[in-house]
Amino acid sequence: MKGRIGARWLVGLGLAHAPLAFGQGAYFDEVIARAESLANAPYQAPEPALSKALQELDYDAYRQIRFDPERAYWRDESPFSLQLFHSGFLFQTPVTLNVIDGERVEPLPFKRDDFSYDGEAQALTDSDLAGSGHAGFRVHFPLNNEAYHDEVAAFLGASYFRLVGRDQIYGLSARGLALNTATDQAEEFPAFREFWFVKPGDDAQALTFMALLDSPSVSGAYRFTLTPSEQTALEVEARLFARENIDKLGIAPLTSMFAYSESSAEAPDDFRPQVHDSDGLLMHTGQSEWIWRALSNPEAPRVSAFRDERPRGFGLMQRERAFEHYLDMEALYHRRPSQWVEPLGDWGAGHVELVELPTPDETHDNIVAYWVSDTPLAAGDSLDLHYRTTTLGATPDDHTLARAVRTRQGRAGITNDAASRAQRQFIVDFEGGELSRLDGDAPVTLAIETTTGEALEPHVLALPDNQWRASFRVPSDNVADIRLHLELGGEPVSETWNYVWYPDV
Repeated sequence: MKGRIGARWLVGLGLAHAPLAFGQGAYFDEVIARAESLANAPYQAPEPALSKALQELDYDAYRQIRFDPERAYWRDESPFSLQLFHSGFLFQTPVTLNVIDGERVEPLPFKRDDFSYDGEAQALTDSDLAGSGHAGFRVHFPLNNEAYHDEVAAFLGASYFRLVGRDQIYGLSARGLALNTATDQAEEFPAFREFWFVKPGDDAQALTFMALLDSPSVSGAYRFTLTPSEQTALEVEARLFARENIDKLGIAPLTSMFAYSESSAEAPDDFRPQVHDSDGLLMHTGQSEWIWRALSNPEAPRVSAFRDERPRGFGLMQRERAFEHYLDMEALYHRRPSQWVEPLGDWGAGHVELVELPTPDETHDNIVAYWVSDTPLAAGDSLDLHYRTTTLGATPDDHTLARAVRTRQGRAGITNDAASRAQRQFIVDFEGGELSRLDGDAPVTLAIETTTGEALEPHVLALPDNQWRASFRVPSDNVADIRLHLELGGEPVSETWNYVWYPDV
């Protein structure tokens, strides 16, 4: 039957015949049925509904429209409260919002009185706002103290959303799905069209809501369980239905920004030592290897694939947590979260894909990471997904090996030594794990491999404060894909550090 898929694929994801994991199962079944019905019919793009005044809003005017916190939904009934985003500016297609309260399902209609219109936005008070609807929503919860409801999650634009944990501010974004990213085809951006919130109780510590996703190639039903905490977690269960053959399906995508860091070959003329929302891609493979890939801002788009089977997790990390690494009191990059994706079930064989795009400054997201299965999704197929995505301070709790805390590079040449001037020198400093308990004369060794052949002048050196340094050189005129880790007694004591040197950097 169209919209179904063989048990082999479902078993491969560990989800065949799996019971629904959360409450309100009957409602989720209805969302699934709606998604399947959409996929069995030709795609219909949403019809324009906004007034000309809303369509023509610029960035500054849109920011002067604010939801009134005193009118937040559930604010006196639950630890959770809900505030809504106004449509307009980039957000031209309103989404439909509903609340499930026991046996009742009630819509959240647009109310002009929910918003204040200041500055340039005051002109809207004389406009016809019929059909405005909402662009999205944000969830509040007393995350940092009991007296204030902090914003912990926001869903706004296509299938994008952001999460924060305790003492964090928004940085990178997640998406429900990525289609044909970094291919010869135009990228497709599926959008959440409708949401259903299960009204939280007066002592709720988690919020459940569902969403209907649609695009020309795929439709889908999503169920989310949001648990705010020091490490805010969002559990995601989804069933997708393909209208068309999908060449590349990016699962659990994360989108971030990397302008430059200490690992960059060159830094711009800027007082800030580093500028990025994330500084590396971390992976925990099905073979239990931890891999760290330092990010770059390349001269041209680059796509890297990390083969794996039954992955245990991946994420974009912000490891540099100290203010002095950024010196930015406006962006506060040291408080941007890391975000980790943990498959719940077996995702089979495939690869984590990292896309790095050139960006002239910090105003553009230029980093994307997601999982791509080896099994394609063809028209008429369906696919079940189950995973958890979590905000972190820096590193997952079960990562106990030493971590790469510093990557630096430079021209190796000194004086008139022509041979060394044709080489690129790298130093990678590690900290933590067993290394923190070793004396400086411990027999720590370096395991390194590079696509250019043998690494030049490899060394391991103990540093002050229980850090250890790996140093080496590679020819500066060839692309070099480099992997290394530290060993003690033939066993890894650090994660695997990975980097690709491009001569055009």
